[in-house]
Amino acid sequence: MNTLYIEPFSGLSGDMFLGALCGLLEAYDDLEGLPQKLNLPDGRVEITSVEKNGIVCRHVNVVDLNEPTNAHHDHGHKHEHPHHHHKHDEGHSHSHSHDHPHSHVHGSHEHRHLSEIIDLIDNADITDSARKISKEIFQLIGKAESEVHNIPIEKIHFHEISAVDSIIDIVGCAVLIDRLGSLTTYSEPVCVGHGMVDTQHGLLPIPAPATAKLLQGIHCYKGDEKGERVTPTGAAILKYLNPIFESPTLKIDRSAYGPGKKDFIGPNVLRLSLGTISQASSAIYSVETNLDDSSSELLGSDFQAQLLEQGAIDFTLTQALMKKGRPGHLLSALASHEDLKSVCDFILENTTAIGIRYYPVSRKILDRTEEAVSTEFGTIRVKTVTTPSGKERRKAEYEDLSRVAKKQGVSIMELKQSIEGS
Repeated sequence: MNTLYIEPFSGLSGDMFLGALCGLLEAYDDLEGLPQKLNLPDGRVEITSVEKNGIVCRHVNVVDLNEPTNAHHDHGHKHEHPHHHHKHDEGHSHSHSHDHPHSHVHGSHEHRHLSEIIDLIDNADITDSARKISKEIFQLIGKAESEVHNIPIEKIHFHEISAVDSIIDIVGCAVLIDRLGSLTTYSEPVCVGHGMVDTQHGLLPIPAPATAKLLQGIHCYKGDEKGERVTPTGAAILKYLNPIFESPTLKIDRSAYGPGKKDFIGPNVLRLSLGTISQASSAIYSVETNLDDSSSELLGSDFQAQLLEQGAIDFTLTQALMKKGRPGHLLSALASHEDLKSVCDFILENTTAIGIRYYPVSRKILDRTEEAVSTEFGTIRVKTVTTPSGKERRKAEYEDLSRVAKKQGVSIMELKQSIEGS
Protein backbone atom coordinates (compact mmCIF):
# COMPACT_ATOMS: atom_id res chain seq x y z
CA MET A 1 0.00 0.00 0.00
CA ASN A 2 1.24 3.49 -0.86
CA THR A 3 2.10 5.83 1.98
CA LEU A 4 1.44 9.59 1.83
CA TYR A 5 3.65 11.73 4.06
CA ILE A 6 2.47 15.30 4.79
CA GLU A 7 4.85 18.04 5.93
CA PRO A 8 3.05 21.39 6.49
CA PHE A 9 6.06 23.57 7.28
CA SER A 10 4.36 26.95 7.67
CA GLY A 11 0.64 26.33 7.58
CA LEU A 12 -2.03 24.68 5.50
CA SER A 13 -4.63 25.73 2.95
CA GLY A 14 -6.69 24.26 0.15
CA ASP A 15 -4.57 25.66 -2.67
CA MET A 16 -1.38 24.41 -0.98
CA PHE A 17 -2.86 20.89 -0.93
CA LEU A 18 -4.01 21.28 -4.53
CA GLY A 19 -0.59 22.43 -5.75
CA ALA A 20 1.28 19.66 -3.95
CA LEU A 21 -1.12 16.94 -5.14
CA CYS A 22 -0.84 18.23 -8.72
CA GLY A 23 2.93 18.06 -8.48
CA LEU A 24 2.86 14.59 -7.00
CA LEU A 25 0.70 13.26 -9.86
CA GLU A 26 1.89 15.62 -12.61
CA ALA A 27 -1.76 16.59 -13.03
CA TYR A 28 -1.51 20.33 -13.72
CA ASP A 29 -2.91 20.02 -17.26
CA ASP A 30 -5.79 17.82 -16.09
CA LEU A 31 -6.82 20.38 -13.49
CA GLU A 32 -7.31 23.18 -15.98
CA GLY A 33 -10.52 21.53 -17.25
CA LEU A 34 -12.05 21.05 -13.79
CA PRO A 35 -14.23 24.23 -13.80
CA GLN A 36 -16.03 22.92 -16.89
CA LYS A 37 -16.47 19.46 -15.33
CA LEU A 38 -18.09 21.17 -12.34
CA ASN A 39 -20.28 23.37 -14.53
CA LEU A 40 -18.55 26.45 -13.09
CA PRO A 41 -17.64 28.48 -16.19
CA ASP A 42 -16.90 31.47 -13.94
CA GLY A 43 -13.80 29.69 -12.61
CA ARG A 44 -10.39 29.51 -14.24
CA VAL A 45 -7.27 27.63 -13.13
CA GLU A 46 -3.99 29.49 -13.48
CA ILE A 47 -0.63 27.82 -12.81
CA THR A 48 2.43 29.93 -12.11
CA SER A 49 5.97 29.21 -11.00
CA VAL A 50 7.03 30.68 -7.64
CA GLU A 51 10.06 30.48 -5.35
CA LYS A 52 9.84 30.02 -1.57
CA ASN A 53 13.16 30.26 0.26
CA GLY A 54 14.92 28.79 -2.75
CA ILE A 55 12.30 26.09 -3.37
CA VAL A 56 10.92 26.52 -6.89
CA CYS A 57 7.41 25.11 -7.21
CA ARG A 58 4.16 25.73 -9.05
CA HIS A 59 1.22 27.54 -7.51
CA VAL A 60 -2.28 26.51 -8.55
CA ASN A 61 -4.49 29.58 -8.40
CA VAL A 62 -8.22 29.33 -8.99
CA VAL A 63 -9.62 32.62 -10.28
CA ASP A 64 -13.25 33.53 -9.68
CA LEU A 65 -14.20 35.47 -12.80
CA ASN A 66 -17.13 37.05 -10.93
CA GLU A 67 -14.68 39.05 -8.85
CA PRO A 68 -13.45 42.38 -10.13
CA THR A 69 -10.01 41.74 -8.61
CA ASN A 70 -9.84 38.11 -9.82
CA ALA A 71 -8.24 37.32 -6.47
CA HIS A 72 -7.97 33.82 -5.04
CA HIS A 73 -9.38 33.44 -1.54
CA ASP A 74 -8.20 30.29 0.15
CA HIS A 75 -4.52 31.17 0.40
CA GLY A 76 -4.66 31.16 4.15
CA HIS A 77 -1.97 33.79 4.43
CA LYS A 78 -3.39 37.27 4.02
CA HIS A 79 -4.25 37.63 7.66
CA GLU A 80 -3.84 41.33 8.04
CA HIS A 81 -7.30 41.82 6.55
CA PRO A 82 -10.55 41.67 8.51
CA HIS A 83 -12.65 38.54 8.36
CA HIS A 84 -16.10 38.51 6.85
CA HIS A 85 -19.44 37.59 8.36
CA HIS A 86 -21.15 34.25 8.10
CA LYS A 87 -24.85 34.66 7.24
CA HIS A 88 -27.62 32.21 8.05
CA ASP A 89 -31.31 31.76 7.25
CA GLU A 90 -32.32 33.30 10.55
CA GLY A 91 -31.01 36.64 9.34
CA HIS A 92 -28.32 36.80 12.01
CA SER A 93 -24.79 37.74 11.18
CA HIS A 94 -21.93 35.82 12.74
CA SER A 95 -18.23 36.37 12.61
CA HIS A 96 -16.80 34.36 9.77
CA SER A 97 -13.93 32.03 10.47
CA HIS A 98 -12.30 32.13 7.06
CA ASP A 99 -9.28 34.15 6.13
CA HIS A 100 -10.05 36.06 2.98
CA PRO A 101 -8.93 39.55 2.11
CA HIS A 102 -11.77 40.98 0.07
CA SER A 103 -15.32 42.08 0.81
CA HIS A 104 -17.20 41.84 -2.42
CA VAL A 105 -20.10 39.96 -3.96
CA HIS A 106 -19.73 36.56 -5.64
CA GLY A 107 -22.41 37.14 -8.20
CA SER A 108 -25.28 34.67 -8.23
CA HIS A 109 -23.23 32.10 -6.31
CA GLU A 110 -22.88 33.98 -3.05
CA HIS A 111 -23.99 32.15 0.12
CA ARG A 112 -24.63 28.67 -1.26
CA HIS A 113 -26.24 26.17 1.06
CA LEU A 114 -24.44 22.89 1.59
CA SER A 115 -27.22 21.19 -0.43
CA GLU A 116 -26.43 23.43 -3.41
CA ILE A 117 -22.77 22.51 -3.23
CA ILE A 118 -23.70 18.81 -3.03
CA ASP A 119 -25.85 19.23 -6.17
CA LEU A 120 -22.88 20.76 -7.99
CA ILE A 121 -20.72 17.81 -6.99
CA ASP A 122 -23.36 15.22 -7.90
CA ASN A 123 -23.66 16.71 -11.40
CA ALA A 124 -19.91 17.04 -11.94
CA ASP A 125 -18.07 14.97 -14.53
CA ILE A 126 -15.85 13.19 -11.96
CA THR A 127 -15.68 9.66 -10.56
CA ASP A 128 -18.08 8.41 -7.91
CA SER A 129 -15.19 8.09 -5.46
CA ALA A 130 -14.13 11.69 -6.06
CA ARG A 131 -17.74 12.81 -5.48
CA LYS A 132 -17.81 10.90 -2.19
CA ILE A 133 -14.51 12.44 -1.02
CA SER A 134 -15.63 15.96 -2.01
CA LYS A 135 -18.91 15.65 -0.11
CA GLU A 136 -17.22 14.25 2.99
CA ILE A 137 -14.82 17.21 3.11
CA PHE A 138 -17.68 19.71 2.74
CA GLN A 139 -19.64 17.85 5.41
CA LEU A 140 -16.69 18.23 7.80
CA ILE A 141 -16.68 21.99 7.21
CA GLY A 142 -20.46 22.22 7.51
CA LYS A 143 -20.46 20.28 10.79
CA ALA A 144 -17.79 22.58 12.23
CA GLU A 145 -19.70 25.72 11.20
CA SER A 146 -22.94 24.26 12.54
CA GLU A 147 -21.44 23.57 15.96
CA VAL A 148 -19.70 26.94 16.20
CA HIS A 149 -22.80 28.96 15.29
CA ASN A 150 -25.34 26.58 16.87
CA ILE A 151 -27.26 26.50 13.59
CA PRO A 152 -28.58 23.31 11.91
CA ILE A 153 -26.21 22.32 9.14
CA GLU A 154 -28.92 22.49 6.46
CA LYS A 155 -29.65 26.15 7.33
CA ILE A 156 -26.09 27.45 7.10
CA HIS A 157 -25.33 29.70 4.17
CA PHE A 158 -21.71 29.09 3.27
CA HIS A 159 -19.97 32.26 2.20
CA GLU A 160 -16.33 32.17 1.13
CA ILE A 161 -16.15 28.39 1.37
CA SER A 162 -18.90 28.20 -1.28
CA ALA A 163 -17.10 30.52 -3.68
CA VAL A 164 -15.91 29.16 -7.02
CA ASP A 165 -12.26 28.99 -5.96
CA SER A 166 -12.89 27.09 -2.74
CA ILE A 167 -15.19 24.58 -4.47
CA ILE A 168 -12.59 23.89 -7.13
CA ASP A 169 -9.84 23.61 -4.50
CA ILE A 170 -11.77 20.98 -2.55
CA VAL A 171 -13.11 19.01 -5.53
CA GLY A 172 -9.71 19.20 -7.24
CA CYS A 173 -8.04 17.74 -4.15
CA ALA A 174 -10.73 15.04 -3.98
CA VAL A 175 -10.13 14.06 -7.62
CA LEU A 176 -6.39 13.74 -7.01
CA ILE A 177 -6.76 11.92 -3.67
CA ASP A 178 -9.02 9.45 -5.48
CA ARG A 179 -6.34 9.02 -8.16
CA LEU A 180 -3.73 8.19 -5.50
CA GLY A 181 -5.81 5.17 -4.51
CA SER A 182 -5.62 3.36 -1.18
CA LEU A 183 -3.27 5.18 1.18
CA THR A 184 -1.80 5.07 4.63
CA THR A 185 -1.26 8.71 5.58
CA TYR A 186 1.26 10.16 8.01
CA SER A 187 1.69 13.83 8.92
CA GLU A 188 3.95 16.12 10.84
CA PRO A 189 2.19 18.52 13.28
CA VAL A 190 0.56 21.61 11.78
CA CYS A 191 1.66 25.19 12.49
CA VAL A 192 -1.54 27.17 13.20
CA GLY A 193 -0.03 30.55 14.18
CA HIS A 194 -1.11 32.55 17.20
CA GLY A 195 -2.50 35.86 18.34
CA MET A 196 -5.80 37.48 17.42
CA VAL A 197 -7.48 38.22 14.12
CA ASP A 198 -9.59 41.34 13.66
CA THR A 199 -13.11 40.67 12.38
CA GLN A 200 -16.15 42.87 11.91
CA HIS A 201 -17.41 41.50 15.22
CA GLY A 202 -14.17 42.19 17.07
CA LEU A 203 -11.11 40.14 17.85
CA LEU A 204 -11.13 36.37 17.55
CA PRO A 205 -8.40 33.98 18.70
CA ILE A 206 -6.23 32.10 16.24
CA PRO A 207 -7.14 29.54 15.04
CA ALA A 208 -10.61 30.94 14.42
CA PRO A 209 -13.54 28.96 15.88
CA ALA A 210 -14.57 26.79 12.89
CA THR A 211 -10.95 26.05 12.04
CA ALA A 212 -10.28 25.11 15.66
CA LYS A 213 -13.19 22.65 15.50
CA LEU A 214 -11.74 21.04 12.40
CA LEU A 215 -8.32 20.82 14.03
CA GLN A 216 -9.60 18.79 16.97
CA GLY A 217 -7.63 15.54 17.10
CA ILE A 218 -4.89 16.99 14.87
CA HIS A 219 -1.43 17.61 16.31
CA CYS A 220 -0.76 21.37 16.18
CA TYR A 221 1.74 23.94 17.39
CA LYS A 222 1.66 27.74 17.41
CA GLY A 223 4.99 28.59 15.78
CA ASP A 224 7.10 31.68 16.33
CA GLU A 225 5.31 34.19 14.08
CA LYS A 226 1.97 35.79 14.83
CA GLY A 227 -0.84 35.41 12.36
CA GLU A 228 -3.27 32.83 11.06
CA ARG A 229 -1.75 29.91 9.18
CA VAL A 230 -4.51 27.35 8.63
CA THR A 231 -7.70 27.77 6.59
CA PRO A 232 -10.84 25.71 7.15
CA THR A 233 -10.35 24.12 3.73
CA GLY A 234 -6.81 23.02 4.55
CA ALA A 235 -7.87 21.72 7.96
CA ALA A 236 -10.83 19.81 6.49
CA ILE A 237 -8.75 18.10 3.80
CA LEU A 238 -6.19 17.04 6.40
CA LYS A 239 -8.95 15.78 8.70
CA TYR A 240 -10.44 13.75 5.88
CA LEU A 241 -7.07 12.09 5.24
CA ASN A 242 -7.02 11.10 8.94
CA PRO A 243 -3.23 10.92 9.23
CA ILE A 244 -1.09 9.18 11.81
CA PHE A 245 1.06 11.81 13.54
CA GLU A 246 4.38 10.00 13.48
CA SER A 247 7.52 10.15 11.35
CA PRO A 248 7.70 6.84 9.47
CA THR A 249 10.82 5.25 8.05
CA LEU A 250 9.81 5.80 4.46
CA LYS A 251 11.32 4.82 1.13
CA ILE A 252 10.29 7.93 -0.82
CA ASP A 253 9.48 7.52 -4.49
CA ARG A 254 8.61 11.16 -5.22
CA SER A 255 7.83 14.47 -3.51
CA ALA A 256 6.11 17.70 -4.52
CA TYR A 257 5.52 21.15 -3.04
CA GLY A 258 2.40 23.29 -2.86
CA PRO A 259 3.17 26.95 -2.10
CA GLY A 260 1.09 29.50 -0.20
CA LYS A 261 0.87 33.17 -1.16
CA LYS A 262 2.50 34.87 1.78
CA ASP A 263 6.17 34.73 2.75
CA PHE A 264 7.31 33.72 6.23
CA ILE A 265 10.69 33.22 7.82
CA GLY A 266 10.48 29.54 6.95
CA PRO A 267 9.42 28.18 3.55
CA ASN A 268 5.69 28.67 3.10
CA VAL A 269 5.14 25.36 1.33
CA LEU A 270 3.38 22.08 1.92
CA ARG A 271 5.48 19.06 0.98
CA LEU A 272 3.77 15.80 0.09
CA SER A 273 5.80 12.62 -0.38
CA LEU A 274 4.66 9.29 -1.74
CA GLY A 275 6.48 6.07 -0.94
CA THR A 276 6.43 2.82 0.99
CA ILE A 277 7.11 2.04 4.61
CA SER A 278 10.37 0.15 5.04
CA GLN A 279 10.11 -3.27 6.66
CA ALA A 280 12.25 -2.03 9.54
CA SER A 281 9.53 0.42 10.53
CA SER A 282 6.55 -1.87 10.05
CA ALA A 283 5.87 -0.48 13.42
CA ILE A 284 5.77 -3.05 16.18
CA TYR A 285 4.66 -1.52 19.46
CA SER A 286 5.14 -2.61 23.02
CA VAL A 287 1.90 -1.94 24.92
CA GLU A 288 2.02 -1.87 28.72
CA THR A 289 -0.21 -1.18 31.67
CA ASN A 290 0.06 -1.78 35.42
CA LEU A 291 -2.88 -3.51 37.11
CA ASP A 292 -3.12 -3.47 40.90
CA ASP A 293 -6.87 -3.86 41.30
CA SER A 294 -7.80 -6.55 38.77
CA SER A 295 -8.81 -10.04 39.79
CA SER A 296 -6.44 -12.64 38.34
CA GLU A 297 -9.34 -14.72 37.04
CA LEU A 298 -10.41 -11.77 34.85
CA LEU A 299 -7.00 -12.01 33.17
CA GLY A 300 -7.40 -15.73 32.48
CA SER A 301 -7.81 -17.77 29.31
CA ASP A 302 -10.89 -15.96 27.95
CA PHE A 303 -9.24 -12.54 28.27
CA GLN A 304 -6.00 -13.83 26.76
CA ALA A 305 -7.75 -15.47 23.81
CA GLN A 306 -9.69 -12.28 23.04
CA LEU A 307 -6.52 -10.18 23.34
CA LEU A 308 -4.95 -12.29 20.59
CA GLU A 309 -8.12 -11.97 18.51
CA GLN A 310 -7.81 -8.17 18.73
CA GLY A 311 -4.40 -8.38 17.07
CA ALA A 312 -1.87 -8.83 19.88
CA ILE A 313 1.17 -10.61 18.46
CA ASP A 314 2.21 -11.85 21.88
CA PHE A 315 1.74 -10.88 25.51
CA THR A 316 3.00 -11.57 29.01
CA LEU A 317 1.59 -11.08 32.50
CA THR A 318 4.27 -10.44 35.12
CA GLN A 319 3.67 -10.26 38.83
CA ALA A 320 4.74 -6.88 40.20
CA LEU A 321 4.86 -5.04 43.50
CA MET A 322 2.99 -1.79 43.02
CA LYS A 323 3.06 1.44 45.00
CA LYS A 324 1.99 1.21 48.65
CA GLY A 325 3.12 -2.41 48.60
CA ARG A 326 0.09 -3.62 46.65
CA PRO A 327 0.53 -6.83 44.62
CA GLY A 328 -0.31 -6.43 40.96
CA HIS A 329 0.47 -7.40 37.39
CA LEU A 330 2.36 -5.82 34.51
CA LEU A 331 0.47 -6.60 31.31
CA SER A 332 2.76 -6.33 28.27
CA ALA A 333 1.67 -6.98 24.69
CA LEU A 334 3.13 -6.59 21.21
CA ALA A 335 0.98 -5.15 18.43
CA SER A 336 1.46 -3.98 14.88
CA HIS A 337 0.67 -0.38 14.00
CA GLU A 338 -2.55 -1.49 12.28
CA ASP A 339 -3.76 -3.33 15.40
CA LEU A 340 -2.42 -0.90 18.02
CA LYS A 341 -5.72 0.91 18.56
CA SER A 342 -7.84 -2.24 18.81
CA VAL A 343 -5.41 -3.83 21.28
CA CYS A 344 -5.28 -0.70 23.46
CA ASP A 345 -9.05 -0.25 23.34
CA PHE A 346 -9.63 -3.88 24.29
CA ILE A 347 -7.35 -3.61 27.32
CA LEU A 348 -9.02 -0.39 28.47
CA GLU A 349 -12.48 -1.90 28.04
CA ASN A 350 -11.74 -5.23 29.73
CA THR A 351 -9.40 -4.42 32.60
CA THR A 352 -9.36 -1.84 35.39
CA ALA A 353 -6.58 0.09 33.62
CA ILE A 354 -7.19 3.82 33.23
CA GLY A 355 -4.22 4.41 30.98
CA ILE A 356 -1.83 2.62 28.65
CA ARG A 357 1.69 3.42 27.52
CA TYR A 358 3.02 2.25 24.19
CA TYR A 359 6.18 2.82 22.25
CA PRO A 360 7.76 1.47 19.06
CA VAL A 361 10.25 -1.35 19.48
CA SER A 362 12.68 -3.05 17.14
CA ARG A 363 12.93 -6.78 16.84
CA LYS A 364 14.88 -9.34 14.85
CA ILE A 365 13.01 -12.47 13.87
CA LEU A 366 14.26 -15.71 12.37
CA ASP A 367 13.19 -16.90 8.96
CA ARG A 368 10.44 -19.45 9.41
CA THR A 369 8.20 -21.82 7.54
CA GLU A 370 5.16 -23.82 8.59
CA GLU A 371 3.99 -27.13 7.20
CA ALA A 372 1.52 -29.85 8.03
CA VAL A 373 3.43 -33.04 8.91
CA SER A 374 1.80 -36.45 8.69
CA THR A 375 2.71 -38.71 11.62
CA GLU A 376 1.59 -42.15 12.70
CA PHE A 377 -0.75 -40.38 15.13
CA GLY A 378 -2.20 -37.81 12.74
CA THR A 379 -1.43 -34.51 10.99
CA ILE A 380 0.34 -31.85 13.07
CA ARG A 381 1.47 -28.37 12.08
CA VAL A 382 5.21 -27.88 12.54
CA LYS A 383 7.09 -24.58 12.45
CA THR A 384 10.71 -24.65 11.25
CA VAL A 385 13.01 -21.70 11.99
CA THR A 386 16.47 -21.05 10.58
CA THR A 387 19.13 -19.50 12.84
CA PRO A 388 21.67 -16.92 11.56
CA SER A 389 24.25 -19.69 11.16
CA GLY A 390 21.88 -21.76 9.04
CA LYS A 391 20.83 -24.34 11.62
CA GLU A 392 17.20 -25.43 11.73
CA ARG A 393 14.91 -25.93 14.71
CA ARG A 394 11.48 -27.51 14.62
CA LYS A 395 8.54 -26.82 16.91
CA ALA A 396 5.18 -28.53 16.80
CA GLU A 397 2.09 -26.40 17.44
CA TYR A 398 0.82 -27.10 20.95
CA GLU A 399 -2.87 -27.01 19.99
CA ASP A 400 -2.31 -29.77 17.42
CA LEU A 401 -0.25 -31.80 19.89
CA SER A 402 -2.99 -31.55 22.51
CA ARG A 403 -5.75 -32.51 20.06
CA VAL A 404 -3.91 -35.52 18.64
CA ALA A 405 -2.62 -36.71 22.04
CA LYS A 406 -6.15 -36.81 23.47
CA LYS A 407 -7.47 -38.61 20.40
CA GLN A 408 -4.70 -41.23 20.33
CA GLY A 409 -4.29 -41.66 24.08
CA VAL A 410 -0.59 -40.71 24.14
CA SER A 411 1.21 -38.08 26.17
CA ILE A 412 1.89 -34.67 24.70
CA MET A 413 5.56 -35.00 25.67
CA GLU A 414 5.93 -38.30 23.82
CA LEU A 415 4.26 -36.88 20.74
CA LYS A 416 6.33 -33.70 20.85
CA GLN A 417 9.62 -35.60 21.10
CA SER A 418 8.72 -37.93 18.25
CA ILE A 419 8.19 -34.96 15.93
CA GLU A 420 10.81 -32.43 17.01
CA GLY A 421 13.47 -35.06 17.59
CA SER A 422 13.10 -36.60 14.14
